[in-house]
Amino acid sequence: MKNKTTAALFALFLGWFGVHRFYLRQPGLGILYIVLFSMGISVVLGIIDAIVLLAMDPAEFDRRYNDDEESNEHDRYSRRREKTDYRRRPDTNTRSRQRPSRRTERRPVTSQETRNPRRRYGRSVTTNQAPERRRVNPYKQSGIKKYKDFDLQAAIEDFEKGLEIDNHDISLHFNIACAYSLTESADKAMTHLAKAVEYGFKDFNKIKTHDDLAFVRIQPEFEQFAADGFMITRAPQLEPPKENLLDDDILLSQLNRLSELKNKGLITEKEFLAEKHKLVR
Repeated sequence: MKNKTTAALFALFLGWFGVHRFYLRQPGLGILYIVLFSMGISVVLGIIDAIVLLAMDPAEFDRRYNDDEESNEHDRYSRRREKTDYRRRPDTNTRSRQRPSRRTERRPVTSQETRNPRRRYGRSVTTNQAPERRRVNPYKQSGIKKYKDFDLQAAIEDFEKGLEIDNHDISLHFNIACAYSLTESADKAMTHLAKAVEYGFKDFNKIKTHDDLAFVRIQPEFEQFAADGFMITRAPQLEPPKENLLDDDILLSQLNRLSELKNKGLITEKEFLAEKHKLVR
Protein backbone atom coordinates (compact mmCIF):
# COMPACT_ATOMS: atom_id res chain seq x y z
CA MET A 1 0.00 0.00 0.00
CA LYS A 2 1.38 3.37 -1.05
CA ASN A 3 1.28 6.20 1.45
CA LYS A 4 0.14 9.66 0.38
CA THR A 5 2.43 11.52 2.79
CA THR A 6 5.46 9.48 1.75
CA ALA A 7 4.77 10.20 -1.90
CA ALA A 8 4.42 13.94 -1.14
CA LEU A 9 7.75 14.00 0.75
CA PHE A 10 9.47 12.21 -2.15
CA ALA A 11 8.01 14.78 -4.53
CA LEU A 12 9.12 17.73 -2.37
CA PHE A 13 12.70 16.66 -1.69
CA LEU A 14 13.49 14.26 -4.53
CA GLY A 15 10.91 15.32 -7.09
CA TRP A 16 13.56 16.80 -9.35
CA PHE A 17 14.79 13.24 -9.91
CA GLY A 18 11.31 11.73 -10.31
CA VAL A 19 11.62 9.48 -7.25
CA HIS A 20 7.96 9.98 -6.28
CA ARG A 21 6.88 8.82 -9.74
CA PHE A 22 8.87 5.62 -9.41
CA TYR A 23 7.32 5.18 -5.93
CA LEU A 24 3.86 5.52 -7.42
CA ARG A 25 4.76 2.95 -10.10
CA GLN A 26 4.89 5.48 -12.91
CA PRO A 27 8.35 4.74 -14.29
CA GLY A 28 7.63 6.51 -17.57
CA LEU A 29 7.02 9.82 -15.82
CA GLY A 30 10.00 9.19 -13.55
CA ILE A 31 12.31 8.87 -16.56
CA LEU A 32 10.76 12.04 -18.03
CA TYR A 33 11.58 13.95 -14.83
CA ILE A 34 15.21 12.79 -15.07
CA VAL A 35 15.39 14.07 -18.65
CA LEU A 36 13.84 17.42 -17.65
CA PHE A 37 16.25 17.78 -14.72
CA SER A 38 18.89 19.26 -16.99
CA MET A 39 16.48 22.13 -17.82
CA GLY A 40 15.45 22.66 -14.18
CA ILE A 41 11.79 22.02 -14.96
CA SER A 42 11.57 18.83 -12.91
CA VAL A 43 12.28 20.79 -9.69
CA VAL A 44 9.19 22.95 -10.23
CA LEU A 45 7.13 19.92 -11.23
CA GLY A 46 8.20 18.08 -8.08
CA ILE A 47 7.06 20.97 -5.86
CA ILE A 48 3.72 21.13 -7.69
CA ASP A 49 3.29 17.36 -7.34
CA ALA A 50 4.02 17.57 -3.61
CA ILE A 51 1.32 20.24 -3.13
CA VAL A 52 -1.18 18.24 -5.19
CA LEU A 53 -0.48 15.04 -3.26
CA LEU A 54 -0.82 16.73 0.13
CA ALA A 55 -4.12 18.33 -0.88
CA MET A 56 -5.51 15.13 -2.43
CA ASP A 57 -8.29 13.29 -0.62
CA PRO A 58 -7.05 9.96 0.83
CA ALA A 59 -9.86 8.07 -0.88
CA GLU A 60 -8.93 9.61 -4.23
CA PHE A 61 -5.26 8.72 -3.64
CA ASP A 62 -6.18 5.11 -2.89
CA ARG A 63 -8.41 4.95 -5.95
CA ARG A 64 -5.60 6.15 -8.20
CA TYR A 65 -2.61 4.40 -6.79
CA ASN A 66 -3.75 1.55 -4.51
CA ASP A 67 -6.71 -0.05 -6.32
CA ASP A 68 -4.51 -2.28 -8.44
CA GLU A 69 -2.69 -3.64 -5.42
CA GLU A 70 -5.94 -4.28 -3.56
CA SER A 71 -7.46 -6.10 -6.52
CA ASN A 72 -4.34 -8.21 -6.91
CA GLU A 73 -4.37 -9.00 -3.21
CA HIS A 74 -8.07 -9.90 -3.45
CA ASP A 75 -7.37 -12.23 -6.38
CA ARG A 76 -4.57 -13.94 -4.48
CA TYR A 77 -6.84 -14.33 -1.44
CA SER A 78 -9.65 -15.75 -3.59
CA ARG A 79 -7.31 -18.31 -5.15
CA ARG A 80 -6.06 -19.37 -1.72
CA ARG A 81 -9.66 -19.63 -0.48
CA GLU A 82 -10.66 -21.81 -3.43
CA LYS A 83 -7.75 -24.15 -2.78
CA THR A 84 -8.68 -24.38 0.90
CA ASP A 85 -12.33 -25.05 0.08
CA TYR A 86 -11.30 -27.72 -2.40
CA ARG A 87 -9.28 -29.53 0.27
CA ARG A 88 -12.21 -29.36 2.69
CA ARG A 89 -14.79 -30.40 0.09
CA PRO A 90 -16.02 -33.93 0.80
CA ASP A 91 -15.59 -36.67 -1.72
CA THR A 92 -18.87 -36.69 -3.64
CA ASN A 93 -18.13 -40.09 -5.11
CA THR A 94 -17.74 -41.57 -1.64
CA ARG A 95 -21.01 -40.03 -0.52
CA SER A 96 -22.85 -41.30 -3.58
CA ARG A 97 -21.50 -44.78 -2.96
CA GLN A 98 -22.77 -44.65 0.63
CA ARG A 99 -26.30 -43.59 -0.27
CA PRO A 100 -27.48 -46.89 -1.80
CA SER A 101 -26.49 -48.74 1.34
CA ARG A 102 -28.73 -46.48 3.42
CA ARG A 103 -31.61 -46.90 1.01
CA THR A 104 -31.40 -50.67 1.17
CA GLU A 105 -31.92 -50.53 4.91
CA ARG A 106 -35.30 -48.83 4.56
CA ARG A 107 -38.49 -50.78 4.98
CA PRO A 108 -40.51 -51.89 1.93
CA VAL A 109 -42.70 -49.28 0.29
CA THR A 110 -46.44 -49.88 0.57
CA SER A 111 -48.94 -49.30 -2.21
CA GLN A 112 -50.34 -46.28 -0.40
CA GLU A 113 -46.89 -44.74 -0.18
CA THR A 114 -46.39 -45.41 -3.88
CA ARG A 115 -49.37 -43.19 -4.63
CA ASN A 116 -48.11 -40.57 -2.18
CA PRO A 117 -44.28 -40.51 -2.24
CA ARG A 118 -44.09 -37.96 0.58
CA ARG A 119 -45.37 -40.54 3.07
CA ARG A 120 -42.23 -42.67 2.54
CA TYR A 121 -40.18 -40.15 4.45
CA GLY A 122 -42.76 -39.46 7.12
CA ARG A 123 -43.49 -35.95 5.83
CA SER A 124 -46.89 -34.40 5.75
CA VAL A 125 -48.19 -33.27 2.41
CA THR A 126 -49.03 -29.86 3.81
CA THR A 127 -45.52 -29.29 5.18
CA ASN A 128 -44.01 -28.04 1.94
CA GLN A 129 -47.09 -26.35 0.61
CA ALA A 130 -46.77 -22.62 0.15
CA PRO A 131 -48.96 -20.51 2.42
CA GLU A 132 -52.27 -19.56 0.92
CA ARG A 133 -51.92 -16.33 -0.99
CA ARG A 134 -54.05 -13.50 0.26
CA ARG A 135 -56.97 -12.73 -2.02
CA VAL A 136 -56.32 -9.76 -4.27
CA ASN A 137 -58.82 -6.95 -3.80
CA PRO A 138 -59.44 -5.39 -7.25
CA TYR A 139 -61.40 -2.45 -5.87
CA LYS A 140 -58.47 -1.41 -3.69
CA GLN A 141 -56.15 -0.89 -6.67
CA SER A 142 -58.79 0.81 -8.81
CA GLY A 143 -59.76 3.06 -5.90
CA ILE A 144 -56.15 4.13 -5.34
CA LYS A 145 -55.79 4.95 -9.05
CA LYS A 146 -58.95 7.08 -9.04
CA TYR A 147 -57.83 8.69 -5.78
CA LYS A 148 -54.52 9.72 -7.36
CA ASP A 149 -56.47 11.10 -10.36
CA PHE A 150 -58.54 13.12 -7.83
CA ASP A 151 -61.73 11.36 -8.89
CA LEU A 152 -62.69 11.25 -5.24
CA GLN A 153 -66.32 10.16 -5.40
CA ALA A 154 -65.47 7.22 -7.68
CA ALA A 155 -62.53 6.36 -5.43
CA ILE A 156 -64.80 6.33 -2.37
CA GLU A 157 -67.23 3.99 -4.14
CA ASP A 158 -64.40 1.57 -4.99
CA PHE A 159 -63.00 1.74 -1.47
CA GLU A 160 -66.44 0.95 -0.05
CA LYS A 161 -66.72 -2.08 -2.35
CA GLY A 162 -63.23 -3.13 -1.31
CA LEU A 163 -64.24 -2.97 2.35
CA GLU A 164 -67.16 -5.26 1.59
CA ILE A 165 -64.56 -7.84 0.52
CA ASP A 166 -62.17 -7.21 3.43
CA ASN A 167 -63.48 -4.92 6.13
CA HIS A 168 -60.28 -5.31 8.17
CA ASP A 169 -57.97 -3.84 5.51
CA ILE A 170 -56.12 -1.05 7.34
CA SER A 171 -54.90 0.78 4.24
CA LEU A 172 -58.39 0.80 2.74
CA HIS A 173 -59.81 2.48 5.85
CA PHE A 174 -57.00 5.04 5.88
CA ASN A 175 -57.34 5.82 2.16
CA ILE A 176 -61.09 6.23 2.30
CA ALA A 177 -60.66 8.49 5.35
CA CYS A 178 -58.36 10.71 3.28
CA ALA A 179 -60.89 10.75 0.44
CA TYR A 180 -63.72 11.70 2.80
CA SER A 181 -61.56 14.45 4.28
CA LEU A 182 -60.94 15.92 0.82
CA THR A 183 -64.70 15.90 0.21
CA GLU A 184 -65.16 17.62 3.61
CA SER A 185 -66.99 14.68 5.20
CA ALA A 186 -65.22 14.91 8.55
CA ASP A 187 -67.45 12.48 10.47
CA LYS A 188 -67.00 9.68 7.95
CA ALA A 189 -63.28 10.36 7.74
CA MET A 190 -62.90 10.07 11.53
CA THR A 191 -64.99 6.90 11.54
CA HIS A 192 -62.68 5.17 9.08
CA LEU A 193 -59.56 6.50 10.83
CA ALA A 194 -60.87 4.96 14.04
CA LYS A 195 -61.45 1.68 12.18
CA ALA A 196 -57.88 1.74 10.83
CA VAL A 197 -56.50 2.30 14.35
CA GLU A 198 -58.76 -0.40 15.76
CA TYR A 199 -57.40 -2.92 13.24
CA GLY A 200 -53.74 -2.10 13.92
CA PHE A 201 -52.75 1.25 12.36
CA LYS A 202 -49.97 2.70 14.54
CA ASP A 203 -48.54 5.65 12.60
CA PHE A 204 -50.38 8.36 14.52
CA ASN A 205 -47.95 11.00 13.30
CA LYS A 206 -49.18 10.35 9.76
CA ILE A 207 -52.71 11.24 10.85
CA LYS A 208 -51.40 14.48 12.35
CA THR A 209 -49.33 15.48 9.30
CA HIS A 210 -50.93 13.97 6.18
CA ASP A 211 -51.97 16.78 3.83
CA ASP A 212 -55.20 15.08 2.75
CA LEU A 213 -56.41 14.94 6.36
CA ALA A 214 -56.07 18.69 6.90
CA PHE A 215 -59.84 19.23 6.87
CA VAL A 216 -60.30 16.66 9.63
CA ARG A 217 -57.63 18.27 11.79
CA ILE A 218 -59.30 21.69 11.76
CA GLN A 219 -62.53 20.29 13.18
CA PRO A 220 -63.19 21.24 16.83
CA GLU A 221 -63.75 17.62 17.82
CA PHE A 222 -60.39 16.47 16.39
CA GLU A 223 -58.50 17.42 19.55
CA GLN A 224 -60.67 15.12 21.65
CA PHE A 225 -60.48 12.49 18.90
CA ALA A 226 -56.66 12.56 19.08
CA ALA A 227 -56.71 12.55 22.89
CA ASP A 228 -58.81 9.37 22.80
CA GLY A 229 -56.11 7.65 20.73
CA PHE A 230 -57.98 8.28 17.47
CA MET A 231 -60.84 6.14 18.66
CA ILE A 232 -64.47 7.22 18.71
CA THR A 233 -65.84 6.90 22.21
CA ARG A 234 -69.48 5.95 22.37
CA ALA A 235 -71.82 8.72 23.46
CA PRO A 236 -73.77 8.03 26.67
CA GLN A 237 -77.04 6.34 25.95
CA LEU A 238 -79.93 8.76 26.20
CA GLU A 239 -82.92 7.97 28.33
CA PRO A 240 -85.94 6.89 26.32
CA PRO A 241 -88.40 9.75 25.82
CA LYS A 242 -91.19 9.93 28.31
CA GLU A 243 -94.59 8.78 27.26
CA ASN A 244 -96.59 11.54 25.60
CA LEU A 245 -99.19 12.59 28.12
CA LEU A 246 -101.50 13.76 25.36
CA ASP A 247 -102.18 10.12 24.59
CA ASP A 248 -103.78 9.69 27.96
CA ASP A 249 -107.57 9.62 27.61
CA ILE A 250 -108.09 11.22 31.01
CA LEU A 251 -105.86 14.16 30.14
CA LEU A 252 -107.64 14.64 26.84
CA SER A 253 -111.02 14.69 28.51
CA GLN A 254 -109.81 17.27 31.04
CA LEU A 255 -108.42 19.48 28.30
CA ASN A 256 -111.66 19.21 26.39
CA ARG A 257 -113.57 20.15 29.53
CA LEU A 258 -111.40 23.25 29.98
CA SER A 259 -111.95 24.20 26.37
CA GLU A 260 -115.72 23.94 26.79
CA LEU A 261 -115.64 26.12 29.91
CA LYS A 262 -113.62 28.74 28.08
CA ASN A 263 -115.97 28.70 25.10
CA LYS A 264 -118.99 29.16 27.38
CA GLY A 265 -117.29 32.09 29.06
CA LEU A 266 -117.13 30.42 32.44
CA ILE A 267 -113.35 30.92 32.67
CA THR A 268 -111.07 33.53 31.21
CA GLU A 269 -108.27 32.92 28.71
CA LYS A 270 -105.71 33.44 31.44
CA GLU A 271 -107.38 30.89 33.71
CA PHE A 272 -107.63 28.45 30.80
CA LEU A 273 -103.88 28.65 30.07
CA ALA A 274 -102.98 28.30 33.75
CA GLU A 275 -105.13 25.19 34.20
CA LYS A 276 -103.84 23.70 30.94
CA HIS A 277 -100.26 24.26 32.06
CA LYS A 278 -100.96 22.41 35.31
CA LEU A 279 -102.39 19.42 33.42
CA VAL A 280 -99.61 18.96 30.90
CA ARG A 281 -96.75 19.73 33.30
